[in-house]
Formats: sequence, structure tokens, C-alpha cells
Amino acid sequence: MISMSQCDIAQKNRPGGIPTRRLGRTNEQVSILCLGGAHLGRAGEWDKQEAVRIAHTAIDNGVTFFDNAWAYLDGWAEECMGLALDRGWRKKVFLMTKNSGRDYGLAKKCLDDSLRRLRTDYIDLWQFHEINYDNDPEWVFEKGGLKFALEAQKAGKIRFIGFTGHKDPRIHQKMLNKGFEWATAQMPINVMDYFYRSFQRDVLPLCLSGDVGVLGMKSLGGGVTQAKIPLDTTLTAEQCVRYALSQPISTLVRGYTKIEQLEADISIAQDFAPLSLDQQRDILAIAETDAGDGRHEHFKSTRRFDNPIYREMHGLPVTGDSL
Repeated sequence: MISMSQCDIAQKNRPGGIPTRRLGRTNEQVSILCLGGAHLGRAGEWDKQEAVRIAHTAIDNGVTFFDNAWAYLDGWAEECMGLALDRGWRKKVFLMTKNSGRDYGLAKKCLDDSLRRLRTDYIDLWQFHEINYDNDPEWVFEKGGLKFALEAQKAGKIRFIGFTGHKDPRIHQKMLNKGFEWATAQMPINVMDYFYRSFQRDVLPLCLSGDVGVLGMKSLGGGVTQAKIPLDTTLTAEQCVRYALSQPISTLVRGYTKIEQLEADISIAQDFAPLSLDQQRDILAIAETDAGDGRHEHFKSTRRFDNPIYREMHGLPVTGDSL
């Protein structure tokens, strides 16, 4: 486990409110909870007005970091969030979305579409999405995706540039070692990750040393219920969320299809204090038996969670969940 004490996680507390943490070299202060766009698009059985209600409730309670992606639900997720951010709500959030482009042309299309769908003229953080394949880092640099991102940044259409991925820590390490000063990196942070292809152990320290802001995701391990992680244990979703928030990350991306799920996390995040190292060890000890072979982190061990656009891009079957 990373030897971090509670005092090593610097956050700004507001009595009764949700703390904020520094987002790496951006120096932005962001809420420790981030509203996930993919789930928001499915809110209320694909109900835009319910998505708006969840988004506005999040903002009103201090969840002001918003996540999305060009590829989510064929644009529906960004459209729902754009509706929620209309009429002055945009200025209340730090807005992140992700692009699917490795080459110049697709990157440009992604940004143009995202700006239109999100009803904004700039994105606070634009991340290269699903850097999951071994040659993705080379493609981003060699095919023109990063070139376009830098041009868009210079033009004021995006403020900061980062990347995401959920497959293998080695690919994140390759991106971080490319010599570019990434603002952020998004990665799985959960109790099972510690024991299998661990981003927490192998990537998080590298980000911290390079002042790269870390966005945690998949805090319940992926594809699980709100109530309990899929292990034969007594670990609850709340324990898993508290564990993830106790790591030295800037924010934790969480998805909600029901407002009750958001409210549960708001209760956790208000006046949040990181778990002690002993408390973290106790949680890890419960998860360890079933966490070491990837059976519950299918986003690492199969292609089940890989968006079809990236499978097709790499000449792989668009459907199926093979390795």
C-alpha cells in the first residue's frame, strides 16, 4: 500500500460541504466527487429531464466536476449534460469530456461535436479516451491527435489535456513517459485494483511525482450493484467509495442513474475524512482472496468494457468479450 497518512491528502474542507482537492499541475480546485456522464445519460430510463434533475442536484450540493465522453451512448450522454448546463449552469462546473481520436481528423470531429452537444464554447479538461491498447500512445503522438489538441488549446477551445484508460498500468506508464506534460490521467481506483494490474500501486505514484492530477474511476470494481461489490464478503458500496476517496487522487468519478444514488454519495463526501491506513488495510484484507486474478475487473481482463469504436480502430471484433 502507498504509505500515505491522512494528512498527506491535501483537501480544502467546507463545514457541511463537499471538500475540494488540487487537480495536479492545473492548480484547479475540484470537488472530490465527479458526476459521471455515461450513467447520467441513462438516468430515469433515458429521460433527459431526470438527467437534468440529477445534474442540478449535484451542483447544488457541491459536486461541480462533470465527466463525459464523445463516445458515450452515441452522443446522448453529452446532449443530456448540455441541456443540464444550459442557462447559466455551465459556469458553475469544471467540465471534462473525452475524445476518441488518435488522428487529427477524428480528434477535430470529436471536439466540434462535443462543444455543440454540451452547449459550450470551451472544455475545461479534454482527455484522450480509452488508451487501452499497446500502440495507442504512439498513435496519439504520431497520427496527429495531440497536434490537434494543442491547436485547440491555443485557440481557447480546451484548457487542459489528459488521458484515460482502464486496461493495463503499463500503457499508462508509457503515456506518462512520452515527455508530454499531461494535466491529468484517469484510471481505476478500487479495493480489487490493489491486487491485480494495479494502477494504484504502479501508476498513481508516477502521477504524483509528476504533478499529474489523478481521476479515479470504477470504485466498485465495475459492473456491480450500488449495495455491495460482487464478492462473498460484507464489504458495502460505501466502504468501497470511502476507500477510493482515501487514496491521493484529485476526484472520484461516480455514475448515477437514480437521484438516490447521488444522495448516498453526497452523504459520504460531505465533511469527508480519509480512512486511516489500518482501516484501509482491513478493507483490503477482506477483498484480497477474490481480487487477485481479475475475475471481477473485466474491464482489465476482457474486452467487454472496450467501446466498439476502439475495437474497430484496432481491427478487432466489435462484439464479444474475449481477451
